[in-house]
Amino acid sequence: MIRQFELVERVQSYDPEADEDALNRAYVYGLKKHGSQLRASGDPYFSHPVEVAGILAEMKLDTSSIVTGLLHDTIEDTDATRDEIAGMFGEDIARLVDGVTKLSRLEVQSESTKEAENLRKLVLAMSSDIRVLLVKLADRLHNMRTLHHIKEPARRKRIARETMDLYAPLASRIGMERVKRELEELAFAELNPDGRSSVQARLGYLKEKGDEIVPQVEAQLTKTLKDGGLEAQVSGREKTPYSIWRKMQQKNVSFEQLADIMAFRIIVADVAQCYQALGLLHGAFQVLPQRFKDYISVPKPNGYRSLHTGVIGPLGQRIEIQIRTADMQDQADRGVAAHWVYKEGGPSTDAPQYAWLRSLVDILDKAPNAEEFLEHTKLEMFQDQVFCFTPKGKLIALPRGATPIDFAYAVHSQVGDTCVGAKINGRMLPLRTTLSNGDQIEIVTSKAQTPSPTWERFAVTGKAKAAIRRFIRTRQREQYIQLGKSLLDKTFHEEGYEATEKGLDGVKANFKHATTDDLIASVGSGIIGAREVMTAVYPGLKQQRPSARGGADVVPITRARNKAAKASENGRTAAENGQIPIKGLIPGMAVHFARCCHPLPGDRIVGIITTGKGVTLHTIDCATLESFSDSPERWIDVGWDAVGEDAPSYTGRLKVTVANQPGSLSSLSTVIARHEGNISNLRIVNRSMDFFDMVIDVEVADVKHLADITAALRATPAINAVERARN
Repeated sequence: MIRQFELVERVQSYDPEADEDALNRAYVYGLKKHGSQLRASGDPYFSHPVEVAGILAEMKLDTSSIVTGLLHDTIEDTDATRDEIAGMFGEDIARLVDGVTKLSRLEVQSESTKEAENLRKLVLAMSSDIRVLLVKLADRLHNMRTLHHIKEPARRKRIARETMDLYAPLASRIGMERVKRELEELAFAELNPDGRSSVQARLGYLKEKGDEIVPQVEAQLTKTLKDGGLEAQVSGREKTPYSIWRKMQQKNVSFEQLADIMAFRIIVADVAQCYQALGLLHGAFQVLPQRFKDYISVPKPNGYRSLHTGVIGPLGQRIEIQIRTADMQDQADRGVAAHWVYKEGGPSTDAPQYAWLRSLVDILDKAPNAEEFLEHTKLEMFQDQVFCFTPKGKLIALPRGATPIDFAYAVHSQVGDTCVGAKINGRMLPLRTTLSNGDQIEIVTSKAQTPSPTWERFAVTGKAKAAIRRFIRTRQREQYIQLGKSLLDKTFHEEGYEATEKGLDGVKANFKHATTDDLIASVGSGIIGAREVMTAVYPGLKQQRPSARGGADVVPITRARNKAAKASENGRTAAENGQIPIKGLIPGMAVHFARCCHPLPGDRIVGIITTGKGVTLHTIDCATLESFSDSPERWIDVGWDAVGEDAPSYTGRLKVTVANQPGSLSSLSTVIARHEGNISNLRIVNRSMDFFDMVIDVEVADVKHLADITAALRATPAINAVERARN
């Protein structure tokens, strides 16, 4: 355990103006508070805070950070309070200690919820002061170094997995590569000991076989640079077992196929010499294709700067070379800590390199619960990135696999919400297009646009997914409330009553809801039946059967067909027919179109309530309805309302038999396009020498529109048969 005077000397070695009195008082206070507490290893518990403070001193942080390291477990594990720490050490340190403290007193349902809640608090704390994260990383690093003392294997693996998924990426985000590498190695040793042993064995064999290779390559690189008039410091190293293992997994290659097991670092005086060294090396050795990366011109979001290249080096070895200045090397190792401003309390989180942190805070605002926030945060912590540009040249870093939707939300949440298209390098391309390094993206927006539920399928970033899900939840709730009101009004009206706000408010507690809107939304989503609510408001109706007014002896499908036929004959609107109108209800929210029959405006339809999902619409002749005959309470009368010019398109499904001859498919698509239909999907279900049988989904306005297209197809010589697909 580091002794008191040793810790003070370490801090004063890089910060002569450090507050020696505060360090001494914190050391004594922490030692007294932790008293006789022991760690799993049997060591005094206070050895852990002292080691954390030592790690922070290695990072060369300010006095407040070191004091926080000494006190970071006092609130959680002793009788110390935040107010007491504030009184003795000041509000700044009390805030930092409180930010690092876990939510151990929080009653939670599961370990994952506890982990998520801890992360939420950490993000909020470090968004105002990044030193909270630095102390937390030092805390986690020492815990990982002593992980083997924990006896329960499941607990060790949980801590290692959390480290790999969250803390190592967080260290990378603030440029602390040294901390990140050690966290990954320690977690890898616990999560996959066999894989690590395998890589280490191969590295050991490689070392024995070519023990002199590294010194020889260093000497040759130094000579090449010196001959070109450049003095440089050259050093070689092997990559860590985890970085080798991860690259083998990502590239699906063997150990022997990796080109950069050995990496050489060249330190020069300034940026100009970085490019001079690159030119000398590329002139002397054969360059490996697609291995050059210029992180000086385009730094990584965490501030990392360097030139990377791969060459066939001396002795015919494939090697990776990193070229940088001494300042860049310090930044690469210590990240944000390399530029700590002691007098001003550290760098501001408003700086561009903390855009990811502001993104996490944005996700925190949009996520409805801790678990979803944890999921989106893990998405936001991607290691591999692509770098894209706005039309004005602003750099946007995104996870590999990101799409224009992710780019739009990275620019601004409002840009993402109103995105209708994207120009990638000047060409309009689909929103699901995967972006590549160097792409220039122009997002096309419209005030009339809203996020589509389908976007979530190809969005990659946590920020984009959180924003889309938030919109869906908000709009879905609005739709459930709208549908719930219609169901309640209709049910109450059938019994000669009116669904009043006062009546619903009086029974909301019966169904364990805080507000009337919550109750109405539950009715709309099918969780609570409208008749249940009515009998709660009017208890005298409880003895009546749910289907009494419709005739208990009438099969529900027959009754529904009779009502639908009558409604379609009189030509009135759905509301005038006593039906629930679906106008304004967005498909996929509170209302779903059955995939078995693909109902269209103009079809006779019926609704089936599905618990938690709202209403599914079927055509009245759909064979699937037979399976709901024993559940009359789930049937509701619905109808299409007047369709305006701004009505959405609907999907109609056709079964088509096409002659197997040149131009047949062209004729089919031309006929559909000429009649203003749009093919959204086409699938060949059977083929022979003479004919192809296809199922085609066509976007149309209503059933008449689909009928017009069907008639036109039947008149086409290349089309042998057309009919609407059913079930």
